[in-house]
Amino acid sequence: MKNIEFTNLDRAKSIEKLKKEKFDLVVIGGGITGGGIALDAASRGLKVALLEKNDFASGTSSKSTKLIHGGLRYLKQFDFWLVKEVGSERAIVHKLAPHLVLPEKMLLPLIENGSYGKWLTSVGLKVYDILAQVTGEDKRQMLKKKEALKLEPLLPKNILNGAGYYAEYRTDDARLTIENIKTSLLFGAQAINYASVSDFLYTNNKVSGVKVKDVISDNEFEIKSKYVISAAGPWVDELRSLNNSKKGKQLHLTKGVHLVFPFQKLPVKQSVYFDIPDGRMMFAIPRGKVTYIGTTDTNYNDNKDRVRTDLADAIYLISAVNNMFPDINLELDDIVSSWAGLRPLIHEEGKSASELSRKDEIFVSDTGLVSIAGGKLTGYRKMAERVVNKIAEKLKEEYDTEVKNCYTEKIFLCGNNDFKKFKNVKKYIKEIYERIRADGFDKHDAWFLVTNYGEQTETILDYYQNRTEPDNAVKLVLAELEYGIKYEMVLTPMDFFIRRTGRLYFDIDAVRTYMEPVLNEFKRVFKSDDEQVLQWKETLENEIKDHSDFSLTRS
Repeated sequence: MKNIEFTNLDRAKSIEKLKKEKFDLVVIGGGITGGGIALDAASRGLKVALLEKNDFASGTSSKSTKLIHGGLRYLKQFDFWLVKEVGSERAIVHKLAPHLVLPEKMLLPLIENGSYGKWLTSVGLKVYDILAQVTGEDKRQMLKKKEALKLEPLLPKNILNGAGYYAEYRTDDARLTIENIKTSLLFGAQAINYASVSDFLYTNNKVSGVKVKDVISDNEFEIKSKYVISAAGPWVDELRSLNNSKKGKQLHLTKGVHLVFPFQKLPVKQSVYFDIPDGRMMFAIPRGKVTYIGTTDTNYNDNKDRVRTDLADAIYLISAVNNMFPDINLELDDIVSSWAGLRPLIHEEGKSASELSRKDEIFVSDTGLVSIAGGKLTGYRKMAERVVNKIAEKLKEEYDTEVKNCYTEKIFLCGNNDFKKFKNVKKYIKEIYERIRADGFDKHDAWFLVTNYGEQTETILDYYQNRTEPDNAVKLVLAELEYGIKYEMVLTPMDFFIRRTGRLYFDIDAVRTYMEPVLNEFKRVFKSDDEQVLQWKETLENEIKDHSDFSLTRS
């Protein structure tokens, strides 16, 4: 699979191209839903433009629990349809990008007076397996207390009765998003970040395009299109208001928070899905050098562009972990990073935040604006299929144009040329390690490259070989940056450190270590002035503080 240049270095040319052409479909929102829609529509032969007002995946799609999971807890709400759909999707998305969607066994401890009893867990996981069509060694097992403690010695021995053991998948949501968008380019889609939709164009009282503000230059331009889909997540209702169509069902935003700790502070041997005293459930997930925990589920009515973890969130999550793992005594000072994101759910009168359905809904306004909201990361491909089917119906009815059926379940994502199975990914990680170890890199470095970029690692290593920095670690980070600028629309250091590499969350010290060389490279490549570089530096330092400082003075 070839790399297609996808860069902001010729941004003016990209915008001119968007202005000149008439599209079948404009997609607003560069998160996982918008990225999935762009790939689905473009692969069916539609001419597609994707617009994102900030960076791709900068909203909800870089702030989930980073699991491709079937939503076991929705069985308790008897939401069998949702469990069946997202459960089946796990294996499909893993097949499309096995380097990004990694198998992750989940342990569900059965504790005295817990949410899940032995019988309910056994039956629930069996139903889960059936609905999600789980086969082979991934089928659920019920473990006795001794077996559960062998897998996870940190569990509370005095109240543990056993455990359920079942299969899920872990991912990097922001990387999954960018790879969907990059794959859509192979089918002719055009996409741009930092382009904000300010209004809609109308012809005969029907939406016929969008007015766009280039956030970088402040210039405004128009894009003409037969149809427009809003996949703007938490901002869907704002766009419906702009279209004068915010009627009937509306969004209900809830906040989800995650905390990151050094692995030594929370050395779980594998992922655990466990009880919180208030009746909710949460995850503890080991990932490389860290373990992260989450999540909360609270109503949110504040600034959607700056969602923060507050002190109450941190204390709540730490208390829950200390309650489940009696030998662990986490404190606020142990937090190395965190993230907080919003779920754009559909409001249901009388239901609490955690009771709201995770189903997606499609709204079509009188003027033809199609909006999609709700849903889960795991179900992004099916959400895209449903909403593009709506567009296909309209094209047939209004233009007598036939559109082929969705086949994204067969389209491998960028980074996956020939990983037939996960064992091929593991083999490739070993190969990469053998190639870089002489330069002082360890197995984690090889794992990081492959589980971020897949076989695109080859391009990064080519760049690495051609660079002249004396420090190999700096050289490799700058090779990644070179790749990101040329092929992944990286425009700011935040794009690189947060969305493209996840370092702010999972290796925050690396952001501190490589900040100066990365800023210098941005200055050189984008010919930025000192004032711009200083602004980027201040923003990065504020991001580090926002995500990692949980002193008791913080509110």
